[in-house]
Order: sequence, then C-alpha cells, then structure tokens
Amino acid sequence: MAAGLGFKEFLTGDVLTAADANGYLASQVVMVFASSAARASAITSPQEGMFTYLKDTDVTQYYSGSAYVTIGGTPGGKVLQVIQATAASQVNVSTTTFTDTGLSVTITPSLNTSRVMIIATHSGSGKDTGDTSATFRLMRDATSIGTLAAIVGTTGSSLTNISNVTISFVDTPATTSAITYKTQLNSASNTAKAFTGAGSGTSTIIAMEIGA
Repeated sequence: MAAGLGFKEFLTGDVLTAADANGYLASQVVMVFASSAARASAITSPQEGMFTYLKDTDVTQYYSGSAYVTIGGTPGGKVLQVIQATAASQVNVSTTTFTDTGLSVTITPSLNTSRVMIIATHSGSGKDTGDTSATFRLMRDATSIGTLAAIVGTTGSSLTNISNVTISFVDTPATTSAITYKTQLNSASNTAKAFTGAGSGTSTIIAMEIGA
C-alpha cells in the first residue's frame, strides 16, 4: 500500500483511480482489527500516519513510522491481558546445566511499550541425595533475563529439603510479537539432585501485560 498522499476532496464526476483509493481513501480511515496480532497479519508493511482501532484493548493507535502509538497515551498501569499456564510433572536435575522445568507461558503484547509481569510458583521444589541447592532462572524465549531464586533447599548435607518457590519479574520486551516465558532449574552439584514439581501440587505461571 502506498503512503498517504494527504487529504483530497473529491468532486462530482471525478474518476476514482486505484492510486486515489490507496493514497487517499485507505490512509484517511480508521481500520478496525480484533487484536494487534490480527493487524500485523493484515498489514505487513504499515505506513506512517495510518490509524487503527484494536477491539481487544479498546485503543486507537497511529503508526509513527517505526511503531504503533496509542492516541491519548498508553493506559499506564492498566492490566491489558492475563494468561496462565500450569505444569504437574516432577523434573529432576543432577547437573549445573540449566534445564526446562516444563513451566512456560506464551503472550503476545498488544503494545510495544507494555511491560509484562511474570509470576511463577513452583510446587514441591528442593534438593535431595547430596549437599546441593536448586537455582531457578527466567527465560524470555532463548534469552535468560534473570536468576530469580537461588540456593533453594540447601541443607549442607544429604538431607532432603522441599518447599514451594514463588518468583516474580517485570520485563519490558518492547515488541508486539509472541513471547514465551519459561523457567529453568539447575543443581549446584553435578551429582546431587535438585527438583521441582514433587508431590500432587500444580505449578503455575502467569503473564500479565501492563500498560507502561
């Protein structure tokens, strides 16, 4: 689609060309989409000055040439969406290499200025079989964005220690593409076992998009 040509008043008898439709009409209306994902699928090459309305977040935005900007400012502090995922299987790790816990959630921010708050609760976590401790970290896709709980379950001996572990983090991903957040676990020792998900409890992870 061509960039907007500005404003033009059409007169009776004028012949409307394809260039007129693309350059004037298409760029002078507010396009309505179900979500930012639907908009991205429909408009692969947005042009500066385009206006769109998103039904899921009730915001009107214009394209600045590099990003969509909410008219009237971003709804600061407002929770725009909440997504939760769970995991119920036990994961055992006997190495210092970080391993997926099986707890992950995928969210697609509606605004590239939004923050994403992650709250993860690991049921039945701790250490066993030796003198070690468990460490959890949070991943955004393939990138580590923080070690959130360290020295979990340490006893200084081979005694078993178990508890629930809750970790939280506020991320600023600066994107409207889908993001997967997940947690990983390792053991401080390459022989002793660290674990999460033991027992009958369910681990949960929540991703909340918050207007910046």
